[in-house]
Amino acid sequence: MFEATVRDGVLRLRRPGTRWLSTGWAGGRSRGDAAYNVSVPEGFDRTDLGAYRDERLARAGFKSEGDAGRDGDTPTLFTGVAMEHARGARFGPVAAYATVGLSNPAMLPMYPTDAAGEPETASDGLASAAAEGEPSPPGTVNLIVGTTRRLADGAAPNLVAVAAEAKATTLLAIAGVPGTTSDAIVVADNPEGEPAAFSGSATPVGAAARVCVRDAVRASLRSRYPDGDVPGPAVDAEHGVVADDRAEVFEL
Repeated sequence: MFEATVRDGVLRLRRPGTRWLSTGWAGGRSRGDAAYNVSVPEGFDRTDLGAYRDERLARAGFKSEGDAGRDGDTPTLFTGVAMEHARGARFGPVAAYATVGLSNPAMLPMYPTDAAGEPETASDGLASAAAEGEPSPPGTVNLIVGTTRRLADGAAPNLVAVAAEAKATTLLAIAGVPGTTSDAIVVADNPEGEPAAFSGSATPVGAAARVCVRDAVRASLRSRYPDGDVPGPAVDAEHGVVADDRAEVFEL
């Protein structure tokens, strides 16, 4: 599937001629030989991410190995999670790689505040450190999901949705949160592979992606939080956000 290499806090997933679709920094579609997941230090505040990425790849010895994207930028994700906690899972035509940190959970309560601003239930008035102006650390759930199939134009972005759903389902079951404020996903496919017109959960690609994401996320969680002391909902975490506003609902 991919040649996976970790050096100096950088995970490289390499397969020549791969097509990538990234939701992360400088994201979008590209074509090239590699994608990266880069661990950043505590207190990281660099804004020149392109230069920082190049520095880290050079330090790890990757930049000299010809991995630059040929069409668009090289897909690169950033995280505060150490790469020792990166985990991969493979099933059928799909492989998924995950790094999981939950220090800045993003909650979506089902019973938000009422018109007077009071929580409708006692569990919904969750404090948000980020909303009070405190910076959120880069606690992130990063996923790179690749398939040996050649995805149709609509199947690639749909696979992002399938992977996000699997991630949220897994995290809700284990930690009570669907994700963090800075999650990102990269999807990869093989332009020379067997064509796949669809990637929904009932297709071979989508079904395999769901179980790979679930198992990679669970494994990374176990590594990152070996005692099971995950930060949990925003009320228990040092940083986080809660979408507790109410939208106007109307009939069409």
